[in-house]
Amino acid sequence: MLENHAKLMQFFSSTEEIVGRKKLQKMIYILKKCEIPFEERYQFHFYGPYSEELTLRVEEMCNLGFVTETKEEKKNYYQYRYQLTDSGRDFLKHYEMDLPPLNEHIDMMNERSSRFLELVSTMLFFEDLPKEEVAEKVFTVKSAQNYSDEDIEEGWTFIETIRGIH
Repeated sequence: MLENHAKLMQFFSSTEEIVGRKKLQKMIYILKKCEIPFEERYQFHFYGPYSEELTLRVEEMCNLGFVTETKEEKKNYYQYRYQLTDSGRDFLKHYEMDLPPLNEHIDMMNERSSRFLELVSTMLFFEDLPKEEVAEKVFTVKSAQNYSDEDIEEGWTFIETIRGIH
């Protein structure tokens, strides 16, 4: 059970902070699709792939004091920031993990907007389809986001690049 929590703590230890619940969900999903062994199950949801398991694990880690969740009020919504605590770092010192280094993947994703990561994760969710059908799915299920053909091309380039990181 704690192995999956430890993997998530390893993820958080590879960055200063993660800003946004949606971004956190998409980053873990993209890493999973890059064959990083995260176990959380995902379903397609309003904002693309979503894992209830991930939400619950992060909540548990916050309750245990391993991760902090800071809530900031914005104009018409709340934004959440996540950071590993010193207790979380101490816990990781006692846990052996087989995760590859995540820093490069995380840095690359942290440079991008939640909107872009929502696009990429949606494309990856439908990646078993031909590329033209993936684009059609994106334009259909994400019509409110007004993604362009250029966005889709940028998404494919991003996927190739992030999957090429070792």
